[in-house]
Amino acid sequence: MTESKDLLTLGNLQVHDLAEVTGFQRNNKELVDKLLAMGISKGATIKILRFAPLGDPIDIEVRGTNLSLRKEEAKLVMVRRK
Repeated sequence: MTESKDLLTLGNLQVHDLAEVTGFQRNNKELVDKLLAMGISKGATIKILRFAPLGDPIDIEVRGTNLSLRKEEAKLVMVRRK
C-alpha cells in the first residue's frame, strides 16, 4: 500500500497523535464489525495513548473511552492525521 499524509492506518501513528477515522480495509469483516461495535467508526477522532513494551497492543482513546487494539486490528483502520 502506498502511504502518504492522507493515506495512513492506525498502526502508522505515534504516541500522542490525533487522527480521524476515514474508513476500513475490508479484508476481514469480522474484525471490522468488532471495531465498529467498539465505537471506532468513520469520523471518530482517535488519540494514541501508548504502545505496550513490545509494540503490541496499542492503547487508544476514542469517544472518551480507552481501548487496546492489536496491531492486526489497527492495520484495518484508515485514518487522516489531525
